[in-house]
Amino acid sequence: MHVLSVSSLKGGVGKTTVTLGLASAAFARGVRTLVVDLDPQSDVSTGMDIQVAGRLNVADVLANPKEKTVKQAITSSGWAKVHPGTIDVMIGSPSAINFDGPHPSVRDVWKLEEALATIEGDYDLVLIDCAPSLNALTRTAWAASDRVIVVTEPGLFSVAAADRALRAIEEIRRGLSPRLQPLGIVVNRVRPQSIEHQFRIKELRDMFGPLVLAPQLPERTSLQQAQGAAKPLHIWPGDSAQELAADFDVLLDRIMRTGRIPVPGEARA
Repeated sequence: MHVLSVSSLKGGVGKTTVTLGLASAAFARGVRTLVVDLDPQSDVSTGMDIQVAGRLNVADVLANPKEKTVKQAITSSGWAKVHPGTIDVMIGSPSAINFDGPHPSVRDVWKLEEALATIEGDYDLVLIDCAPSLNALTRTAWAASDRVIVVTEPGLFSVAAADRALRAIEEIRRGLSPRLQPLGIVVNRVRPQSIEHQFRIKELRDMFGPLVLAPQLPERTSLQQAQGAAKPLHIWPGDSAQELAADFDVLLDRIMRTGRIPVPGEARA
């Protein structure tokens, strides 16, 4: 089971929409996927059409990361009505903010890792939609992860935030979780005609080299529309949606190669 955190230390760069795009790509590919909604805004849970009534949620899991609690906090996404496949969500909650203090204990930091260990055999890929800060929730996500993808946009402050995120990943890797590595930086909401955007992308490449992933994701309304309708991007009509879906497919290929995730239909090792 490969665990990938989707992170940004700056709000408003489209981190959750990138999580949803990757989840859509994984679902379309037939990869058994769990999305952990660790952002207290819980937008991933909304965008994946889940029913929360009568279920536990991620805050309950952080309070008690035992298998019974974990399984009661996970539900199938409404996307599963579209076509067969495993696409589940660990339900988000505003109450997760109670676990987002600035100085978590070592015990608290490992709680999500402990929870995910109880369902190790159920999924090929876990995507964690992180809180847009470097407090306890993000550290908890990273401690449970193999890789982190950093979402940014081509703007001055976002470049600085990406730099902070990569430094923080290195700090966690050295001090807490030696297996943690950055997958790279996804540049989101790009307007190819914008000279400012091209300048910032060059700046990112000069600073971070091959960590800047291709393709960069263009600014499109189709992803927000699919999200608003709680549908996977890959079934959303229109050329722009399909072009964006193809971009997420390329990013998923990179994730699957890096994580050695078996391609559905091929024999498992």
